[in-house]
Amino acid sequence: MLLTAFALAARDGIESLTMRELADELGASAMSLYHYVPNKVELLDEMVDLVFGEIELPTTDVDWMTAMRRRARSTREALNRHRWAVGLMESRTTPGHASLRLHDAVLACLREGGFSIELTIQAYSVQDAYIYGFALQEKSLPFESAEEGAAVAEEQVREFAELADKRQMGALADEFPYLAEVVAGHVAKVGYDFAAAFEYGLDLILDALEQRRTAD
Repeated sequence: MLLTAFALAARDGIESLTMRELADELGASAMSLYHYVPNKVELLDEMVDLVFGEIELPTTDVDWMTAMRRRARSTREALNRHRWAVGLMESRTTPGHASLRLHDAVLACLREGGFSIELTIQAYSVQDAYIYGFALQEKSLPFESAEEGAAVAEEQVREFAELADKRQMGALADEFPYLAEVVAGHVAKVGYDFAAAFEYGLDLILDALEQRRTAD
């Protein structure tokens, strides 16, 4: 049942998922599903917890930065597999076992890594804000690879040129020189690598947290 719900959410979006639609897909009656889950809220709770279960648990047998980097990468990968889950991961009022286990493991990693309680809370918050925010951006952009990003940028440059001609506007480089430098001069040529961008931002955060940890 949950795997079918995953497939429907991926196909139609999580907003479109209903108990009736799920029942139809399973060839069952909607009432029969309530034997397993009493409502859609609990269905979503279970679906989200399965996503949490796919995320690598950080351990204390490696340094905290390595563990947090692995957890961040694993979370991004899980959210790329289940993009319907972006925005739902920390929204459940009754988190499941996998969610609780992961949260406890992250806290343990930070505390055992030398973070104070106060800094642990801040470190956890800033990492999750970055990971989930990046996943949301990645979900919403109209391309999925560096090559596709370059193609989209090229098309945007072409469309701007046509629009500028119709409206008697200046060239992109004249009207918006820094945008032209980035989009036409860089992204349109080499694309935009999400994985590299994610790692760069993650390094900035982890390096800054290490400085705070040693100064605390």
